[in-house]
Amino acid sequence: MADGGEPLRALLVTVNALLQQRRYHAALAVLKGFRNGAVYGAKIRAPHALVMTFLFKNGSLREKLKAIAQATYTHSRNLAYFVFTYKGLMALQSRLQGKKIPFHSFFAACIGGWLVFGENNPINSQIIMYLLSRILFGLSRLAVEKGYVPQPKQDPFPLVAALIWGTVLWLFEYHRQTLQPSLQSSMTYLYDDSNVWHDISDFLIYNKRSTSK
Repeated sequence: MADGGEPLRALLVTVNALLQQRRYHAALAVLKGFRNGAVYGAKIRAPHALVMTFLFKNGSLREKLKAIAQATYTHSRNLAYFVFTYKGLMALQSRLQGKKIPFHSFFAACIGGWLVFGENNPINSQIIMYLLSRILFGLSRLAVEKGYVPQPKQDPFPLVAALIWGTVLWLFEYHRQTLQPSLQSSMTYLYDDSNVWHDISDFLIYNKRSTSK
């Protein structure tokens, strides 16, 4: 009797041989990009959603777990779709023009951003804000690198830190509704809830005293 594992081994050999074919590299890179986007999105979102849900959201355990699963799925799906779209458009442009140029990256990412992250929802909003802060840092460094802005004589980071914290706390205190909900929750916990206590239990052990029935 033939070994039942032979068909599987033959399939693996065929697949591995296919993966080594250079002519399929661009298409396979798009597929692996989809895979990596899905995995990375899940790895990033699951622990964040777990912590934020159990710290700040009310509801039953079932509702909390459902919220965590939904947030993780949305982040994972969107990142997978974006990477797939971006890499697909990059490969297409390169094939059509015969070479890769910087505009290809910008154009492909704009299309992917519009299609995948264009909906204004909490997950997409967090991702865009995450990227925006890093873009501002990156553009600032590029401006110095290219000579558009003089090299600072002193490290500007302390001033940047001071201005950012000053601005965000001013917004929190006087224009709270302009801040993203999860940031509002975090700051409420840090700055508002620390003003209220009744005894040692909700001063040192718990944030808020349980409501007596």
